[in-house]
This record gives sequence, structure tokens and C-alpha cells, in this order.
Amino acid sequence: MTTASAPLIELSNATKHYPGVLALDDVDFRMSVGEVRALLGKNGAGKSTLIKVLGGTERLNSGTLRVAGREVNFKNPKDAIEYGIATVHQELASVPEMSVAENISLGRWTTRPVTGIAWKEVSTVAKAALAHVGVELPLDARLSTLSLAQAQLVEIARALSLGAKLLILDEPTSSLAVHEVDLLLQVVKRLSERGIGVIYISHRMDEIERLASSVTVMRDGRNVGDLSAGEATPQRVVNLMVGNADPGDPVEAIPTHAGDVALTVTGLTIPHRVIDASFEVREGEVVGLAGLLGSGRTEILRAIVGAQPGAAGAISLDGKPLRRRTIRSTRAAGIFLTPEDRRAEGAVVMLGVDENLVMASWNKVSSAGIIPRERMRETVTATIKKLSIKVPRRDVEIATLSGGNQQKVVIGKALNAAPRILLMDEPTRGVDVEAKAQIYTLIRRLAAGGIGVLVVSSETEELLEVCDRILVLRSGRIHENLPIHDVTRDSLFEHMIRRESDD
Repeated sequence: MTTASAPLIELSNATKHYPGVLALDDVDFRMSVGEVRALLGKNGAGKSTLIKVLGGTERLNSGTLRVAGREVNFKNPKDAIEYGIATVHQELASVPEMSVAENISLGRWTTRPVTGIAWKEVSTVAKAALAHVGVELPLDARLSTLSLAQAQLVEIARALSLGAKLLILDEPTSSLAVHEVDLLLQVVKRLSERGIGVIYISHRMDEIERLASSVTVMRDGRNVGDLSAGEATPQRVVNLMVGNADPGDPVEAIPTHAGDVALTVTGLTIPHRVIDASFEVREGEVVGLAGLLGSGRTEILRAIVGAQPGAAGAISLDGKPLRRRTIRSTRAAGIFLTPEDRRAEGAVVMLGVDENLVMASWNKVSSAGIIPRERMRETVTATIKKLSIKVPRRDVEIATLSGGNQQKVVIGKALNAAPRILLMDEPTRGVDVEAKAQIYTLIRRLAAGGIGVLVVSSETEELLEVCDRILVLRSGRIHENLPIHDVTRDSLFEHMIRRESDD
């Protein structure tokens, strides 16, 4: 790793507060050239605010920031980029209807006086940036046609094309397949060897152990520990993250009892993705859907609720066929999906927590088309309490919440619609260890209350934690139906990667 005597960046006595919230409390933070620093902490610990300050989207109330020894005061992200600081956020900032090449050079398209945009140069820049990441994608493909993982890689390529000296990666692998995670870690290591500093935010300790040269742990807006890679054992990190709280915060052992068949999927086929998938979900059970990225997991959930174009097959609820499925009709029938991309599809981020929580259940809180404030307040307050959503007030914009609390709001919105079947796509993506345990317990409680739950997750440990049985999707087909007591993490992964010739 390249080193230097002067810090690449140095943040001193940094304080940032919002109404009712002290987000950064006298924080010191410094990094060297070529250092890979893991930034850890529970959701709401101050990590997001810290990287917003470094990335130029937030300004400190007090404190100083120096880049390569020079004091700076960023007014916007453009200022940060000019000093070589680029951020890849967990929620992507790309333009879905533009091409891969256009997104990578977004805001920096070369133009000619007569001919306009020099598309050849735009393509050249994009091709070089993707080569840095180590992937090949069609440069003219619209981003909306790519998978979430591919879009993530385009965003990383764009950041690298800016000539960053410091790259901030916020949960970069939360939507990536195993081989793509390995690829990203290799890219980060190469960047470090070239002298580029990387702030790496992740809740996955195995990645931290493989990648980071140092670790910073935040809690309640403070830097509570700067550790070397050797000092950052999982137990020590968790103890720093939770303070005096119980670091275990275990998932409650809530038994479930499968009842009658609630959801029946027969012969579900999705062009180029899924072939003749058939399965059942019973009331009161949690069923996992496991498979490698691109195996069709998400598409199956979307097809069930009528949001997947080209899907064919039969869906029945309590033995009654659901015809002409749309999101509205399946919700009315009692099937609700919490999507993987919570900000784009699961919530309206400029609205308040209160409005988001009742958005799918207006008919339950309204009277003659009018929503009584008191009834809405009662529903919202009860949901916030039930799900332990941390908010300064009920009407705060959901965009200001941590990832874990945003996810709880999305789940709360679904629960207020009184679902019969709950489909959950990556329910803990980008969520810290404490919030994960809370969501796992919630899923088990929902099943114990009679709801049938179908969960898609890229984390095998998550499926083993919450499910009663797991369906394995491979090469577009469901090949196994595994009772949870018959499967381990290693055996599940082996089922996921098994070749067709082995079946």
C-alpha cells in the first residue's frame, strides 16, 4: 500500500446538526494516500453524514476539512470532485433512460462547435472506465435495461473516470453476486496500490477482513474507535458499534406453524429468466427463494404481483385464480411486495414518514374520501412503535432517515395494508446488524400471526435465519425445496452454483 507523510484528508472537530438531531459530534477523521478505510456503525451512527460532508452535499456547522493539507470548504459535490473526492452512493444516482456510455460521462460530454456531442469520445471514456472495473457492458444499452448489479458497476466506473484520489463506496456490494463482489474487491485493491484512498462502508465483516487496512467505528455521531486491520475483530467492532447495549440482540426464537396453502404459483415462465416455476406458500410460514444474481428471483416476485412484463403462468390465492394481475389488484387481494430498491419503488422519499406509512391503506384510515388527522396519527404512531422506527417526528421526510429505518417504513406500509401474503425482496439490504435482527424477528412474528412470507435474499445466512424452508432457483428453474433443518450455509451455496449437468 502506498503511504505518505501528509494525510490525504483530515477532518477535525467536525460537528453537524439537524433539527432535533446531532449527526456529527466533534468528529476527527483522517486517511492516508492509498489507504482502504472501512467505516462501520449502526444505521444512524453518523456514517452517511460524514460521507456527505466529504462529498460536498452537506456543510459542517463547525470544524475543518483539509485535503492534502489544504483547508477546503465544499459548497457542492462539484467542489469535492475537483479535489478528487468521488462518491458512489448505495442508492444509485444514474439516469435510467440514458445509455451506459452517457451515464459514465454524465455532465462531462465532449462537444464540438458544429457537430455537437462527440459521441466517439464519450464511448472511449466509457470503455476505458469499464475496463478499470473489469466488466464489459454494451455501451449503448439503456441503464434501465440492466440489472441493479450492473447499474452499480456503471456507477463505480463513472466515479473512477473522474480521476478520484479518494473513492467513497457506500454499501457497494449490497446487490452484487459472489463473483461480482470478488471483482469489486480486486478493483479496490488495485486502486489502493495506485495510491487512491478508499472509504468502504459495509455491514459485511468478511469483506472488511479481506479488504480494509484500517477501520473507523462510529456511534451516536462520534468516532468511537480507529483500529488497524488486525485489531478489528468482529466482536470488538460490534462492541464499539453498540456501546453498552447487548451486542447480541438475537433474533427471537419464534415458532411458526404452516397452515393451509395460501399462495399457489403454477408454471410461471418469464422470457429469458424463469422456466415453468411452480411452488406453494402456506399461511404461517416463511419460504426463502435462493439463487445467484440473475437467476430470476426478483422477477418471480414481480410476476406474482403483476409487475413483470411477459410473465405467463397461473397464480392463485386461497385456491382462487388471480386473473389480469396488476399491482393494484394483487394488493386488493392481499398480496404485497416490499421491493429491493426501497427508495425508487418502495417509498416516496420527499413525503413524510406518516404519509408513506398509510399510502397503501388510505381506505382504512379515510372516511368518505377524507382522512381524519386523528385516525391517521393513531395508525402512524402505532406502526412506529410496533416496528421501533427511530424518527424525530412523524412527518419527517423519509429521505432523512437511516437505511434501516427507511426499510422499516416500507415494511410498515405493507403491514398497514393487512397483507395475506408478503413478498420481501432483499429486506435487509444496506441495514446494520441491530436493525437486521429486528427485521428478522418481525418476519418471524408475521408468520406466527398467520401471514405467508416469501423472502428473496442474496445473503445465505439471512435465509437460514428466518426461513422454514428454502426453494433453490438455478438456471431459471426451481430445483430444490429444502427444509431448513436439512441445509447449511455451505450446502445451500453448493445447491445454488451446481451445474445443470449435475442434476
